Order: sequence, then structure tokens, then C-alpha cells
Amino acid sequence: MDRNGVEILLVEDNPTDAELTLRALKQRNLANQVLVCRDGAEAVEFFENSASPIPKVVLLDLKLPKVDGLEVLRRLKGQARTKSVPSSF
Repeated sequence: MDRNGVEILLVEDNPTDAELTLRALKQRNLANQVLVCRDGAEAVEFFENSASPIPKVVLLDLKLPKVDGLEVLRRLKGQARTKSVPSSF
């Protein structure tokens, strides 16, 4: 996945849940620009990298390994460049 084309960031550690979400997005023709982060640390790294594109929406699991979803959300909303990104959990 080319990070430049990310429109949806899915942060999900459960492979089954991630696959179901991706399948639902594909059925609605929304899955061609999705990046999946497998844990909270990966999501935080994505947001802290100023070269990463800003997704249009973040689908965030709250119970994540390494860094929990609430901390990811706190960091996302704490940065000027990402605080307006819509997030759902």
C-alpha cells in the first residue's frame, strides 16, 4: 500500500475483525485506499511521521497491544495537523 493514497486508516489488532472490516469496505468500493495498522504503537508512529498523509477517517480499536486506542486517540487529537481527522471506535 502506498501511504500517499491513504484515505482510511484502520487500527485493528484482530486479523478476523480487520478482514471483516476490509470486506465491508470493499463491498462499498471504499477499500482501495485503506492502510491497516496492527497495534497502537504502529498507529502512533504513522501519525508522528510528518511525511505520512493525513487520512480522511480513522477506524480505531480501543483495546490494542503496546499502546491502547485511547492513547492513540489522545495523540491524534493532540497534534495540530491531525486533530480534525474524524475517528470512530
